[in-house]
Amino acid sequence: MAEPVPQQKMSTKELMIVIVIALGSFMAGLDATIVNIALPAIAKSFEVSTVMVSWVLNAYLIILVSLLLAASRLGDMKGYRNIFIGGFALFTIGSALCGLSPTIGMLILARMVQAVGGAVISALGAVMVTSYLSTSLRGQALGIVAMFTMLGAALGPVVGGFLTSAFSWQYIFFVNLPVGIVAIILGMKILPQRDPVSPAAKLDIPGVLLVFVALSTLIVGLTSVQGSNAMPGLIALVISVIFWILFIVRERRAAQPLVNLSLFAHRGYSLQNVNVMLIQMAMAGVMVIMPFYLELVKKIPTDNAGTILLALPIGMILTAPLAGRISDVIGTKKPIITGFVICTIALLLLSTLSAHTSVGHIGIYLFLLGAGTGIAFSPLNSAVMGECEAKDRGSTSGLVKMMTNLGSSLGVAFVMLVATIAAGPKLAEYSAHTLEGAGLASAFDAAFLFCMGLEILGILLMLAVKDKMPSGSSDGEVAMGF
Repeated sequence: MAEPVPQQKMSTKELMIVIVIALGSFMAGLDATIVNIALPAIAKSFEVSTVMVSWVLNAYLIILVSLLLAASRLGDMKGYRNIFIGGFALFTIGSALCGLSPTIGMLILARMVQAVGGAVISALGAVMVTSYLSTSLRGQALGIVAMFTMLGAALGPVVGGFLTSAFSWQYIFFVNLPVGIVAIILGMKILPQRDPVSPAAKLDIPGVLLVFVALSTLIVGLTSVQGSNAMPGLIALVISVIFWILFIVRERRAAQPLVNLSLFAHRGYSLQNVNVMLIQMAMAGVMVIMPFYLELVKKIPTDNAGTILLALPIGMILTAPLAGRISDVIGTKKPIITGFVICTIALLLLSTLSAHTSVGHIGIYLFLLGAGTGIAFSPLNSAVMGECEAKDRGSTSGLVKMMTNLGSSLGVAFVMLVATIAAGPKLAEYSAHTLEGAGLASAFDAAFLFCMGLEILGILLMLAVKDKMPSGSSDGEVAMGF
């Protein structure tokens, strides 16, 4: 009897399911970048300091990252469909509250509400794709979801700048409302109702609290240690280490832990989770340091600098879905390594930038970095999800999102730290407006080389991962069942 031909094309129903899930990723990506450009306008509107307005970002990030594991466990307990739609509703309500906030305190609280919903829709995206679609479609489906995430992140600064300039900062939150309403209606009609994978499970509340303190002190510490008074940041980092240790001890002893730590005994699971963090660290580091290079060294106006930066997410958008589909056919290891190699080359080229480098070359290097990241990222997500059993997919989906967001935080913090060390006293001189921006070029080179080192480490880790060919068929747990 002939072997069945693996399914490689989505049905209309499957594509609609992926689009609903991808809308959540689009909103998460958009919200991750749309707020930054409006912070000066928000600070001026409420007449508050830069430090105070930065908590509009920090509060959201702390809640989001801390609740990702809890959100994925709730999906396992109550069913992915209902929790996902509920998270969408909470995110949409939080967005409305943000736009209507009369004070900075209310805005920060509304951002925390928004972050709870954001944690749910972020955590459950990958596990819903894995659960609702056959194994042979996993890579291309995750590639579509990744493309929507990157599209949202790419449009964030552009849309945010336009809405803030043309109307007011409130509209950067109101823009979420129509997308959220459409996604909720589509989700109620399209997402299949499935029995929870772990209906008798219980939420590990002590674990949630421990990871909240560990992550929040880590983020606060990393953002504070670079200031003139580094001691509070160092204290926060020490507290973070203590609570990470307590979290690991708790998870080892808990009857129903947030994360099945035994999964980390598998080399592929552990190393590829680390690589999720590494590739995100490099990308986030470049995205935070490039505006300084463009504006300080190249003397390019802010709006034009934002347009140049679009080359990176465009590279990701164009390659992620294709890479996902290819990984469904040839396996995940080769695309992942290829992506890391391309990123390494791109960062080596970026480390050669000077005050005389043409804008065209800068755009090509950024596009190349985005293309490499897109080639590696969706197969990497697919590989991690494929390393665990169905009962652990929810927590793994949340873990991947936590590693992604943690990578963003660490990337920003470490790249800025490397640039500060490389610049030495020059950075202080620049802040006093006594140094030409070209004098900081070596600091940017050091930052790009640091990011290149992260990519090289990613290649070495992937070489130690055993290659797995795609199964090409559903394993029964991911059948559609309409």
